[in-house]
Amino acid sequence: MTDPVLSLSNVSLTLMGNAGPVDILHDIVLDVSQGETVGLVGPSGSGKSSLLMVMGGLEMASSGSVLSLNQDLTAMNEDQLARFRRDHMGVVFQSFHLIPTMTALENVATPLELAGDKDAFTKAAAELAAVGLADRADHYPSQMSGGEQQRVALARASAPRPRILLADEPTGNLDETNGRAIMDLLFDLRDRQGATLIMVTHSADLAARCDRVVRLRDGRIDPAKAAA
Repeated sequence: MTDPVLSLSNVSLTLMGNAGPVDILHDIVLDVSQGETVGLVGPSGSGKSSLLMVMGGLEMASSGSVLSLNQDLTAMNEDQLARFRRDHMGVVFQSFHLIPTMTALENVATPLELAGDKDAFTKAAAELAAVGLADRADHYPSQMSGGEQQRVALARASAPRPRILLADEPTGNLDETNGRAIMDLLFDLRDRQGATLIMVTHSADLAARCDRVVRLRDGRIDPAKAAA
């Protein structure tokens, strides 16, 4: 049996709030296999997005261990985590996080350029074409619809061919038609690239397309809802 792509062991997360420490996650134990698609679901405030951020090293666990591709994220500093994400992970946020002063092509090329890829713009153009935006390459985010911006964000996340793709409510800011198109693109990226896909979603349709659904409640995994 191959090692899991992601392995969380007794992970807890406590953040400081205005009234003192707030326990967000409690003793999370979770393994994710190569090529698996996992949907993280649960009510608002259950810890879904926080768990995704811990998986990507964007939030540091207060205790426990997070192994990704056999590397211990909890032992890395910020620079090491940034390089690890650059080389192995793609992250898609609900609010797009595109750079407003860059064109669609430049946004998609940025992570490739940071990795020293000499063919960054050629690959970025191909990735934009793959999400149906070849004719929008020279447009800025303000000139694109929400659905188009999310497609650019997907192209940017997938261009470096990450082993792991993390998506936080990728359809949350979109209407039904655009949301369905983004869902199709996400699963197409998984199929084309063989990436492991982990996403936070409130969409029952999106969760139903995952190999496995993990339900969180009050910062804990519901064992009855964590199986395929």
